[in-house]
Amino acid sequence: MRRRAVDFRRPVRRRYSNVFLLTLCGLVILLFIVLLSQDKQTKSRSPISQKSFRNRVTETLNITEEMLSPNSITRQLSDQISLAKAFVVIAKESNNLQFAWELSAQIRNSQVLLSDAAIRRSPLSTGESETAIRDMALLLYQAQQLHYDSATMIMRLKAKIQSLEEQSNAVSEKSSKYGQIAAEEVPKSLYCLGVRLTAEWYKSSTIQRQLTEGRRIAAKLTDNNLYHFCVFSDNILATSVVVNSTALNSNAPEDIVFHLVTDEVNYAPMKAWFSLNSFRGVTVEVQKFEDFSWLNASYVPVLKQLQDSDTQNYYFSGNNDNGRTPIKYRNPKYLSMLNHLRFYIPEVFPELKKVVFLDDDVVVQKDLSPLFSISMNSNVNGAVETCMETFHRYHKYLNYSHPLIRTHFDPDACGWAFGMNIFDLVEWRKRNVTGIYHYWQENNVDRTLWKLGTLPPGLLTFYGLTEPLDPKWHVLGLGYTNVEPELIEKGAVLHFNGNSKPWLKIGMEKYKPLWDKYVDYTNTLMQQCNVH
Repeated sequence: MRRRAVDFRRPVRRRYSNVFLLTLCGLVILLFIVLLSQDKQTKSRSPISQKSFRNRVTETLNITEEMLSPNSITRQLSDQISLAKAFVVIAKESNNLQFAWELSAQIRNSQVLLSDAAIRRSPLSTGESETAIRDMALLLYQAQQLHYDSATMIMRLKAKIQSLEEQSNAVSEKSSKYGQIAAEEVPKSLYCLGVRLTAEWYKSSTIQRQLTEGRRIAAKLTDNNLYHFCVFSDNILATSVVVNSTALNSNAPEDIVFHLVTDEVNYAPMKAWFSLNSFRGVTVEVQKFEDFSWLNASYVPVLKQLQDSDTQNYYFSGNNDNGRTPIKYRNPKYLSMLNHLRFYIPEVFPELKKVVFLDDDVVVQKDLSPLFSISMNSNVNGAVETCMETFHRYHKYLNYSHPLIRTHFDPDACGWAFGMNIFDLVEWRKRNVTGIYHYWQENNVDRTLWKLGTLPPGLLTFYGLTEPLDPKWHVLGLGYTNVEPELIEKGAVLHFNGNSKPWLKIGMEKYKPLWDKYVDYTNTLMQQCNVH
């Protein structure tokens, strides 16, 4: 048989084996697995790569080196900002608010550039900071043209400081004046109390009967076996607190005698008050200094000075030195006989041998009878010393440029306080202490030895004649400063010295309860006068 031609043959069907197909599928799957595993490895390595990248970037921006570098743009911008801030203050002081606003705006622009550089952690380039540096430089140059340089700044600051000091001195002087006025005022309630007590004095027969009975105890007033206290005051309520607190804290109130001396105006109400009220059996005597015949200008230097026109102008006009002298030095109370009567105690009580002097702004919270058994070692005045380091020493009270002071007294001698003093009147008379006081008072007519008060002449008068007492007997400062609670608790006599008296509105609130507890606010007259 003949074969067909080649062109007419049937195409032969190619067959692929199953093995070949399986092999091909396996290769595809294997390739897929390889690609998948490589992608996971790339992702797992990504954080490490990013971290190392950030570290490399951070290493390129060392802030310390950048700021210390003399060519640092960051440092240059920071210096400009600091200088511009100073000029902003000066511009505002000069009332050039427009220029101050321009400087502030440029400061903010420069701060934005520095903030962006810190966020991206790369140094500032010259290109991006050139405009900001140039604009700031122009403003700083303009500030210099306005004389906002360092020298001008110093001069203006000095002028500002001087102005503030003058304002401060003016405010301080006003505060002192108003504080002094507030301290010297008589509250309406106390004035009312005095008026009502005066009315009671003249209309009440009960008071007269009590005065008749009082004559029976006159012997107590000169009995040196009893405990004698004296208070010189025109303040009825304050004096009442002194007497009441002493009586309530005494172990033997019936052995206590209070000698009160006031003036003509307050004599009747003072007598009425202490006649109408009982103080645990304490004996109370009330006198007025106008009845002392020996108290006259020929004997008392203070009364003689009151007759001098210069003294009257100094204390009562206040216009002869253009206000150079502080108002506290011009207080007429320093010429009051009630204030100076402490230097005449032997004359006031000629038959007494020992007496405790109390100011009217004290509160007694311990038994004071042990004071009378303290050895005075031949001294006249028993007092608590107040010197702490250089405070309250003689040179703080006296004028040591004066030869009389400089040659007679040690400037570092320790000061002491009036307010609670025990006086040996026998030694007083023996040493003529009142005569010593007269000598120094007469030498201070021109106020060149000391300026004010009774303490400086007291320091001179009792120099070398003062016996130091335990500080617990007399705690001071409750009228002007903070006092340690431990001292208050242990103190026998608490002294509200200073302007903030407890009966005034300006009194220190935290110490008022120490005084208030000895005031009988339930008293009818007190309620009628709204004393609270």
